[in-house]
Amino acid sequence: MRRSDSKWFLTRVKRTIYDFKMIDPGDRVAVGLSGGKDSAALLYILDIFKRHAPFDFNLKAIYVHLGWEVDLVPLKELADNLKVDFHVEETAISKIIFERRREKNPCALCANMRHGALHQAALGLGCNKVALGHHLDDAISTFMLNLIYTGRMDTFKPVTYLDRADLYQIRPLVQLPEQTLIALARRENFPVVKNPCPVSHKTKRTEMEELTDELAARYPDLREKWRAALMNSPFWSK
Repeated sequence: MRRSDSKWFLTRVKRTIYDFKMIDPGDRVAVGLSGGKDSAALLYILDIFKRHAPFDFNLKAIYVHLGWEVDLVPLKELADNLKVDFHVEETAISKIIFERRREKNPCALCANMRHGALHQAALGLGCNKVALGHHLDDAISTFMLNLIYTGRMDTFKPVTYLDRADLYQIRPLVQLPEQTLIALARRENFPVVKNPCPVSHKTKRTEMEELTDELAARYPDLREKWRAALMNSPFWSK
């Protein structure tokens, strides 16, 4: 794995971190590793940022194990290569959702339980911030989900204070389109752990992602226009 400082992906992430005051000196930041390209890219980019930041902070990598059998060796190797501590938080989330409760629409409950487990693990490791790998396309699809299915114009924020956990949740990649992360993951050969969830890629969010792709094919600058609109809106007020 090359440890490139190329500005093609780093500049916008640095600007996002500084503009939204995401990371401060002495912070202990837990990076949620899901096994996908986005969270791997997040850990990689934050490691580069850490080496060049004018202040010191600490990184931890956390994988929330849902209960399915998965090979975590590639994720541990990624963390080891970056000299980042890797922690696995064991849970029974898959059994609770699919065996005990037999949820027909499991995604919302699963997300809440996963985030709860991640926050608990972060606090146990002494972290005060949790970093998630959500990118610009995720912000757009969340906006579309809220608009079409709930009638609200809203999406997640770059920084959120979680008062119950006393943690800050940050999204440093929120201004990067997914295509940038795909290219970076391909170039750096990030490990990807197959998602064993039986409803993976069969959700309403997947529909919104496909809709965004269709609109972007018709209007090529859609994502950049959307990013600019979010930056100038109350959704992402600094």
